[in-house]
Amino acid sequence: MIRERIDVVRGSGNIFRDFGDANADLEQLRAILAARIIRALDERRLTVRKAQQITGIAAADFSRLRRVRLGRFTVDRLITILARLDQQVDVTVTVRPRSRRRALSKDRPGAALP
Repeated sequence: MIRERIDVVRGSGNIFRDFGDANADLEQLRAILAARIIRALDERRLTVRKAQQITGIAAADFSRLRRVRLGRFTVDRLITILARLDQQVDVTVTVRPRSRRRALSKDRPGAALP
């Protein structure tokens, strides 16, 4: 049996950045918030219909969240849903310059230079 060598690459901690998404930080935040919503639903054993009754948010939206279809959700809306599920959200923001190579790219906003 021939064994293939597998190279292991350490990720950045943000899979969206690792795959070159132009809005990696935003997508990561939305994914984290959606995961917390799903956790709150699971901990309280809420169906999408029951979650709708409690929050006033459409059951279809909770179904989208469970299927990780986040395209329709803003960060603000996700935080609102968490608040309606009696979850407190604390936000900490750190702003720092991007790497010089990325900051100098003018061809495509958000793209790094080769």
